[in-house]
Amino acid sequence: MDVLEGGITSPKGYKAAGVHCGIKKEKLDLAVIYSDVPAKCAIAYTQNKVRAAPIEVMMKKDPRMLQAMVVNSGNANAITGAQGIRDAQQMVALTAQALGVKDDLVGVASTGVISRFLPMDRVAEGIPKAVKALGRGPEADDMAARAILTTDTVKKEAACKVTLKDGTPVTIAGITKGSGMISPAMKVPHATTLSFMVTDAQLSGDFNRRWQDIMDVSFNVISVDGDQSTNDMSVLMANGMAGGRPADNDPAFWEGVRYVAQQLAKKIVIDGEGATKLIEVIVRGAKSPVQARSAARGIITSSLVKTAIFGADPNFGRILAALGNSEAEFNLDNVRLVLRSNGDSVTLFEDGSPKLIAGNEVEAAARKVLSHREVIIDLDLNNGHATGEAWGCDLSYDYVRINAMYTT
Repeated sequence: MDVLEGGITSPKGYKAAGVHCGIKKEKLDLAVIYSDVPAKCAIAYTQNKVRAAPIEVMMKKDPRMLQAMVVNSGNANAITGAQGIRDAQQMVALTAQALGVKDDLVGVASTGVISRFLPMDRVAEGIPKAVKALGRGPEADDMAARAILTTDTVKKEAACKVTLKDGTPVTIAGITKGSGMISPAMKVPHATTLSFMVTDAQLSGDFNRRWQDIMDVSFNVISVDGDQSTNDMSVLMANGMAGGRPADNDPAFWEGVRYVAQQLAKKIVIDGEGATKLIEVIVRGAKSPVQARSAARGIITSSLVKTAIFGADPNFGRILAALGNSEAEFNLDNVRLVLRSNGDSVTLFEDGSPKLIAGNEVEAAARKVLSHREVIIDLDLNNGHATGEAWGCDLSYDYVRINAMYTT
């Protein structure tokens, strides 16, 4: 696998654009992603029972093919009733008309402030503008990636190239947004995280199950604040323009998809609202991958764990308490808890006994580990052979400040 510097238009046959239409005061707020030919797709959606209008529209369409996505930022079009549904449908229709494709081949997504109506007069002017601006290369990649952002401080993109078993090189690329209201639990077919991934690989069958597997080891195991959005959506489009044999059962292809998805997911939590530290949780020795992921996610979503790490406070009882609230089966006497970072490592709990006692050298070593920008919580349950990972960030004073004034 070769890691690429490119963005969403890296695979063959894709164009993108990002423009300012007036939803936001100044920043880019409308993106279009387009494939030269219809592409097979798989889509994962939020499990929040309060679903935004674009989610409702997309779930009703339940597309198996897409040629374009239109995405606005700055307004979630969520909790907007029948008007919101009509606005999402109009975004689809206007984009299809501007591109000269059928409505069925256009998807829609939104992100931003909840329970405000879209300024459709501005959106209607912006969509043809975005379609006219469609292009390939670094500038198009940059504009599209920035147009889907809200409180994000940086754009988030990733790409790689893999060689299939038949020798065909294919490219996988994606963009995502997310900084707050991040704790996705997306399901296929039925995440605020929006992610759009594209590939020029050829896929011959239904790949919803594969896409769900990718979700479960990427976007579904991240957390900034434990809140699942009304708008979470993750899309994979495959247009087949690289040629070659179908990649449905090619391990190299799915490894590339997993790599891009995980890179995008990690970039979300690194840029979490108010975040100062990246936290990685590794759970080993679990009975099953599901239990391992449950344990890792339970720890990464704990506000008490997050605040302790923000303050470099080695209050490891919070980690074990979060573990106990997960679905993982274990005997605490067999659990080993280690903190690692930047080459430093310290064991906090082992053989049923704490190694950290107030004022001892273990406490000092733990505080040193927790002072680093990236912290790894490494747990061995010693109850099986499965491993699971999750990623998150700390919870800081700035998170409260940002969200206390989100609409003001």
